[in-house]
Amino acid sequence: MKVPNHLFVGCEGALYDTRNPLWSKSAPLRADYCLGHRDINTVAQFKSTLRNGAYAWPGGYQMYLICSDGAPLCPQCQAEAIEYDSATMEEWEQYTNHGCADHACAHGQITFDSCEAFGDEPQSWNYSGDGYELTDCLDSDIFVLKSPFSTFAQYCSPCVPGAGNLDNAMADGAKTYCLGADWFEEGKAPYPVYSVATGEAILPAA
Repeated sequence: MKVPNHLFVGCEGALYDTRNPLWSKSAPLRADYCLGHRDINTVAQFKSTLRNGAYAWPGGYQMYLICSDGAPLCPQCQAEAIEYDSATMEEWEQYTNHGCADHACAHGQITFDSCEAFGDEPQSWNYSGDGYELTDCLDSDIFVLKSPFSTFAQYCSPCVPGAGNLDNAMADGAKTYCLGADWFEEGKAPYPVYSVATGEAILPAA
């Protein structure tokens, strides 16, 4: 709802009535009217955050609302988000053109992805140390871009041309960077491990 012309929202989020000649020196009608709250504990704070809009100021970063139990809310109307079901929601509108369909809102019949539901949740990770260069792929896979160790594995699908699939080690496969045995439970890798520097096999710890 549009605020009447005689009402003014200050940069601190307070609401003032400018019909009062001394409005700028008087107490506001409502101190917490349009202000984004990181922690929302009352209905008033929730409403104030909604009035503040979808973007932070300063900075212009998109705002997200997440329940205390970790459940996401719809980024458009803040209704409860539900899991996307392609069988019944395929024709629903996508919240943004670049997003995927991970969640949905029955109220607005829109779909949205995890980035739009969990703004502060890490969407990827990288590791650099101990001779390794690692990064994530999808939700459960790891790219071993550099390692002190190697093994021999089946070639991956055409999606990752030239790379070896560490889930399928094979003696006559492609030479592939791998994780050392100390990355696995009981210090035993699920494939033979060789030193990149010398080519010698690394025996498991006794």
